[in-house]
Amino acid sequence: MGVSGNWSHTTEFAADAGSASGARAFVTLHLLDHGMGHLVDDVQLVVSELATNAMVHAQTPFKVILRAVNASVLLEVQDGSRAGPVLVMARGLDTGGRGVAVVNALSREWGVVATASGGKSVWAEFARLPA
Repeated sequence: MGVSGNWSHTTEFAADAGSASGARAFVTLHLLDHGMGHLVDDVQLVVSELATNAMVHAQTPFKVILRAVNASVLLEVQDGSRAGPVLVMARGLDTGGRGVAVVNALSREWGVVATASGGKSVWAEFARLPA
């Protein structure tokens, strides 16, 4: 099975409680449309964490971008805050602080870049083809 065609899909969400589920539905729809069902679970978890971080910490509307480029699928969540996520070690009874660890564990690589609009883009990369 070879890699075929690059593609990109973008949508925007408000900073409200229903947006994380909307972001999960968005990535699921497009991954399935492009025959990449093997990525749905991991990308859903990562977009959920990044969307939640955008809503809770940035408290701004956010954009979700899902694209396939060469052998990778890239997920980006852009929000209006310059403050980037921090990888922390949550303790057993902590009720938060695991989101970035989930992103780190499920993606091949991830990072943060500043956007020209004054915010940031948190991105995660996944292998396009199953291992």
